[in-house]
Amino acid sequence: MRTRIIVDSTADLMPEILDRVHVVPLTVHFGEEELVDGVTIDKKTFYERLVESDVLPSTSQATPEAFMREFEKAKQAGEQAVVITVASKLSGTYQSAVLAAREYEHIHIVDSSTVAIGSSILVELACKLLDEGMNAKEIAQNLEEEKKKIVIVALVDTLEYLKKGGRISKTVAMVGGVLNIKPVLSIIDGEINMLGKARGSKMGNNLLIQEIEKAGGVDFAKPVLLGYAGLSDTLLLKYIEDSKHIWEGNLDEVRYTVVGSVVGTHVGPGAVAVAFFKK
Repeated sequence: MRTRIIVDSTADLMPEILDRVHVVPLTVHFGEEELVDGVTIDKKTFYERLVESDVLPSTSQATPEAFMREFEKAKQAGEQAVVITVASKLSGTYQSAVLAAREYEHIHIVDSSTVAIGSSILVELACKLLDEGMNAKEIAQNLEEEKKKIVIVALVDTLEYLKKGGRISKTVAMVGGVLNIKPVLSIIDGEINMLGKARGSKMGNNLLIQEIEKAGGVDFAKPVLLGYAGLSDTLLLKYIEDSKHIWEGNLDEVRYTVVGSVVGTHVGPGAVAVAFFKK
């Protein structure tokens, strides 16, 4: 029985991986206007509107019906499926997938416990395991263990978007608004944590590097991915330059992508992040 991999649109996938999976979209709202992530709004257009808009956009989880449509396609094709979703603590999308799966057999759902580029590297690992001949159940079981090793750390320009979106408390958000303070965050078991704060992006980059070292280093045998939010990759390229001693000799290229509109709604422009499996 063949296996298909289904993901939600919060995973910021590289083009070669995106071609191999089936995507269930979330939605972004600018006021009364509803836009389908990756379908009726692309990343560039989203960030242009985010910068220009007086109204902070909001997001909605993927619906059970959206997952059922994908599950029905898998059923009709005679395929089993591995479903990888954004952390259940950050979105109801995982629960939507669980509800939809009640009507189908051979559907294996994995709560990634992470988001964005963190989800992406888990999806990449799933594709690798599929290529190695694992079936859907075996892949899902493997991912449940491997997801515990994912580290995602991010330097954000401001905590204002996370505060307005209800993802952090107002008390925590106050830290990012003073004296050019750049908060460094992580996602651990689906929860956003503040690791430190730096005055300016240079110190922030140093904090990101320190957090990689604290995690025990990068497992370069598994996927590594960086990301940025906004219209320019300048800050990310500066971080890559500052941390090149980590990547040189270990990666043929430092891959990076743009963080999508759903996660971009909550982190705002100017964020940079790295996701990897720790040793």
